[in-house]
Amino acid sequence: MATANVRVPAAQEVPFDDQDRPYCTEDAMIVFDASGSMAGNTVQGLFSDKTRIGEVRAALAQVLPGVTRFRRVGLITYGPGPYQQCNVRLNFPPEPNASQHILGIVNEINPAGKTPLVNAVVVAARIFEHVSAPGTIVLLTDGEETCGGDPCELGKLLKQKSEHLTVHVIGYQLRSFRWTGAQSYLQTKCLAEETGGYYITADNREDLIEAFRKTLGCPMMSALPHSALPHGALR
Repeated sequence: MATANVRVPAAQEVPFDDQDRPYCTEDAMIVFDASGSMAGNTVQGLFSDKTRIGEVRAALAQVLPGVTRFRRVGLITYGPGPYQQCNVRLNFPPEPNASQHILGIVNEINPAGKTPLVNAVVVAARIFEHVSAPGTIVLLTDGEETCGGDPCELGKLLKQKSEHLTVHVIGYQLRSFRWTGAQSYLQTKCLAEETGGYYITADNREDLIEAFRKTLGCPMMSALPHSALPHGALR
């Protein structure tokens, strides 16, 4: 695996205009990185009891209860399973009130395996294949594709075949001393850009919370009571 020393900007503030998606209720799939690297400490080379997957779990626990009030969310995990294998699992398609279902799964995962993020996004995209309504995929990754996929080519294909589908990418702890080279960073950024999605880098729990809120949440509605929601907002 390449050991290029690349500096990727800290958590990017991606422009977010609520008017672009006034109700933010389209179905969504979270594509969750549970590869072996997610078991690592948040501070490389120093003792820390904070694992990368632990920080992601904590961020999701804070964001999901509000998000799943307004939209159906599903889950795909990639990585867990046999060591050094390209494992992808469709845990469940979008469903209402999915917060506890998602958290129950990710809290029990033991990170292992490689990083087949392209295949994982393909599986997520198939969920929306025969649906004409807009759909959202939120890909979390802390590393590069390691199973032969090409994220940028996938983005171009989805742009042609699935115009209603948006892929947002959250790149977690990819800066300087990480193993990901410049090319892998550009590849996942391209996947987001080709589909009209956001690419957001996150360095810590607070960044992750902000990233999940930007890609899954709907700030203008989060404080509204259910009775004030437009008809059909809750499915």
